[in-house]
Amino acid sequence: MTASVLSMYRRLSRWPAGRWLFSRALCLRAPYFATIAPRFLALEPGRCEVQIRDRRRVHNHIGTVHAIALCNLAELSAGVMTEASLPASMRWIPKGMSVEYLKKARGTMHAIATPDIPMVESATGYDLPVTVLVRDPQGEEVFRARIMMWLSPKSRG
Repeated sequence: MTASVLSMYRRLSRWPAGRWLFSRALCLRAPYFATIAPRFLALEPGRCEVQIRDRRRVHNHIGTVHAIALCNLAELSAGVMTEASLPASMRWIPKGMSVEYLKKARGTMHAIATPDIPMVESATGYDLPVTVLVRDPQGEEVFRARIMMWLSPKSRG
């Protein structure tokens, strides 16, 4: 599903409900992300925007968006951005994640994932830090994640 994730997004997003369909297709491939019911808003090389609605199923015991729902949103947006941006000869896997909870997360959450450095084709593996900023409906940053992706050449054979 490497570069095809970007072409699938571009093809489907032209249709009515195409972004919803793309989101559903991605959740079929990685079912755990369906728990947050993501909606992709934009996808291009080097940038992915995803939102999750404020619903009881993503709440914690105090009625705000749960920390793990925010982590899922961050991992999903960073992973899809990496997949859509990666040179065809490379592969990726998340290696680690650090997060900051900046304020109570209330309302629809809007995540934007961008790489901290350019992705390049390489004969050896390297770390790619990806920053994910999550904002509330007022545009205030409520959560920040830095996800370290490990990029390496695809095995031949």
